[in-house]
Amino acid sequence: MSVTGAETNGHVVIVVGAGPAGMALAKNMADAGHEVIILNRDIKFGGLAEYGIFPSKLKLRGGLKKQYWDMLEQPNVHYFGNVSVGQGKDLSVEDLQALGASAIAFSIGAQGTKAIGVEGDSASGVFHAKDVVYHFNRLPGFGDRPFDMGKHVAIIGVGDVMVDIAHWLIRYKKVERVTAIARRGPVERKYNPKEIRAVCSNMDQEGIAKEFARIKDRLAAVGQNADEVLTNLTAEFTKCEQTDSPSKMGFRFLASPKRVLVDSNNRVRALEMEENKLEPKGDDTAAVGLKQYYEFPVDSVVFAVGDRVDDTVGLPYKNGVYVTNPTKTGNDPDDALFQAYDEKSGQVVDGVFLAGWARKASEGLVGIAKRDGDWCAEVIARYLGTKGGQPRTGAGDVLAKLQALLKERKSKPVDLEGLKILDAVEKAHAGAPDAIGEFKFASNADMLAHIERGRA
Repeated sequence: MSVTGAETNGHVVIVVGAGPAGMALAKNMADAGHEVIILNRDIKFGGLAEYGIFPSKLKLRGGLKKQYWDMLEQPNVHYFGNVSVGQGKDLSVEDLQALGASAIAFSIGAQGTKAIGVEGDSASGVFHAKDVVYHFNRLPGFGDRPFDMGKHVAIIGVGDVMVDIAHWLIRYKKVERVTAIARRGPVERKYNPKEIRAVCSNMDQEGIAKEFARIKDRLAAVGQNADEVLTNLTAEFTKCEQTDSPSKMGFRFLASPKRVLVDSNNRVRALEMEENKLEPKGDDTAAVGLKQYYEFPVDSVVFAVGDRVDDTVGLPYKNGVYVTNPTKTGNDPDDALFQAYDEKSGQVVDGVFLAGWARKASEGLVGIAKRDGDWCAEVIARYLGTKGGQPRTGAGDVLAKLQALLKERKSKPVDLEGLKILDAVEKAHAGAPDAIGEFKFASNADMLAHIERGRA
């Protein structure tokens, strides 16, 4: 997919966020002949592709990085890393609107975390999945933060994020046991069978068989044969990656955490669980609590319960999401889905768009985010076409205003040259003992110091 610039030549488009959605959007706009300014909170580009996938997936990460480097080399693309947007940050939404760009697209991801909503969720040893993923991907602010997991870790959820966290716990932390906990049953598990290969050599198959025996009657009540389901589940344990870890992994199905139980030091000691049954719900099933409770001893809990957007950015916000235009346009993709909308005035926020997880939190991974960026580019192209092809302000003026504002705010933006210096330094550290996959500095201060030394 490409967006042609036939009717909209030379506009300035600001893209906030340099993850897969933002970079796809920026590429489409740049290829169409527009001047693109990328503002990124992190020093390094990539977002989810850099800090959200398991770091040893070097083939996927390397392919994406090459595409991003190539795009940033285009003369009509201008990168500003280490620049945060929001209330009290380097720049506000109003600052960006005043620069004179024709359109501003926010692809800043879903940086908030949903409230867990159970008693004890602030105890020591309770973690959000995203924070753990950021930690082992060495995102500044998380990479050098201690994550004391203990011996037995419960992960709430049975999707691909659970598998990545289990992978880290088993292969690198070598905890004694990991238990994935699901409100529903094994049929409703969400992880990709190919992903489970990373941990299946450490599966406690005897323990899993006992778990199936425990829930056998409840599965039968909705027409699920426990023996067949177990056979199907364990049949996916093929081509397992071998590890030297003694860790064991298992599952606990039809279980809802109701409370985090703590010791005298406010440290996790167990989960209070409620037994569930399954009830048919259309073509699917729903978990229904049985009011039967028990303690499940664990040392830490990782909640993979989804994300919400950051309500401090300054975009129209409601109930964990940024508000988009409720009036459908009938276009494909529908313009309304990508337009920021002010419910107080009942109007769209002119020229402000949303893409990726900023538009729809936790929707898919890299491929879905990229597609969303492509779609948003189509919507912006239509919007620019309604402007008669005339840019509001030239790129030189917008860049001059932006650079003056960042200097006034004493910000420390990182440009393409700085990225290249940092990339060379990190590659020189390849093979460092604490690196998973590629070496990364875990603090902005370290990265900025090396960039400054490289410029000297």
